[in-house]
Amino acid sequence: MIKRIARTAGFTGLLAALLLTLLQSFWVAPLILQAETYENPAPAAQTHEHADAAGEGHHHDAEAWSPEDGWQRVLSTTGGNLVVAVGFALILAALYTLRAPGRTATGAAWGLAGFAVFCLAPTLGLPPELPGTAAADLAQRQLWWVGAAAATAAGLALIVFAHNWLLKALGVALLVVPHVIGAPQPEVHESLAPQALEAQFKVASLLTNAAFWLALGLLSAWLYRRQPA
Repeated sequence: MIKRIARTAGFTGLLAALLLTLLQSFWVAPLILQAETYENPAPAAQTHEHADAAGEGHHHDAEAWSPEDGWQRVLSTTGGNLVVAVGFALILAALYTLRAPGRTATGAAWGLAGFAVFCLAPTLGLPPELPGTAAADLAQRQLWWVGAAAATAAGLALIVFAHNWLLKALGVALLVVPHVIGAPQPEVHESLAPQALEAQFKVASLLTNAAFWLALGLLSAWLYRRQPA
């Protein structure tokens, strides 16, 4: 059983990560690079040079290392996507041991449920942000994100699997509660990038993640069914 889960998660995560990286490279990354031009405009010509006490010029690199555009950024993105994809695939494969998919198409429903839990519901309160966008306190956003994801997962589980209508109603309430509470927001909403670019980025991020989760669900169900029990 453990080998079945590991194989399913490994191959599913690899294929889904490659798909996600491809979509991000051609759709999402160009929007981020465009937004970075507003965040980091070309520096103006310097009128003087900084020198130390001995009169010798020196430069300080205050910025932390980040992958350069090109193969470094793609490689870094692929590695991150692979870790995330394998982790989510492990969750799906583990759930299949409790309720095996009757057919491969059932994986699509599991994938869309994962999209709703980890992307759609949190995004309703905390939409994806381009560089240079004002944001609330990170710890508060993380806490709300975890709460929204957990409530959505529990709510969907009650709606789908519970046989009591009161429990199903509780599931609906759990879907709504995080958004009634509301996600933490910055004191002033402002962004260096134009609103049109922000809108494109939000749509691209949602559709890219939807394709990723759909592929994750279909691939995991297909591979799990092919593995010996």
